[in-house]
Amino acid sequence: MGFWGKIIGGIAGFATGGPLGAVLGAAAGHAADAGGLRRRLGPDAASLASMLGSKEQLFAICVVVLSAKLAKCDGPVVRAEIDAFKRLFRIPPQNMKDVARLFDEARDSADEFEPFADRLGQAFADNRTILEDVLAALFQIARADGPLTRGEVRFLQRVQTGFGLDARSWERARDGQARMDGGQPGFDPYAVLGIPANASDEDVRAAWKRLMRENHPDALASRGVPAEFIQRATGKVAEINAAWDRIKRDRKL
Repeated sequence: MGFWGKIIGGIAGFATGGPLGAVLGAAAGHAADAGGLRRRLGPDAASLASMLGSKEQLFAICVVVLSAKLAKCDGPVVRAEIDAFKRLFRIPPQNMKDVARLFDEARDSADEFEPFADRLGQAFADNRTILEDVLAALFQIARADGPLTRGEVRFLQRVQTGFGLDARSWERARDGQARMDGGQPGFDPYAVLGIPANASDEDVRAAWKRLMRENHPDALASRGVPAEFIQRATGKVAEINAAWDRIKRDRKL
């Protein structure tokens, strides 16, 4: 099996079991080799994962590449950054070797990171919560070796653009802001639903239904979303419902 076949076969399932997975994608690895891939990192890798039709593969590859490129953008990669990556994405031992090889390849390659941010943003455009969580993880990796540098900020801003995230998502990811419970004094139910306070009752109800469809754990699981983010979506659903309940109570709906 060639280099990319092993990487994609080995990494394909690290987005499915545990927090980020443990089920190996041998069939995908075979398909990758059969495609005659070049043994280099670049936009071809993101295209490959997309062509293979697996969002899990695309997610896994893009997360590893973005993490490695971010760690390198302010100078040599240090142990603290690698440890932060491992801690945040909890790679199973059986996948560690392949993930490490991809991380090193991405770190050393002169190719750009932008196609990976854009591909991931396109693949998960229907669930901004996952993209915001990835951006928050990248912030933590960037801070692992000290305060953010200008290069890291530019990198993260470009990832935000590729992900299609708004300013509020950037602020939450940057600040590591925990999602608030509906009973707390600072809880803004309209901000949670992404609508203005003067929105009509119909618009409020429509926003609630849309967010529930986008974030419901069962729906995410059926679309191959990694288990770690399905777990977080459970908290998001609780927040969305808390916002809806608060507004219903205030408006006597």
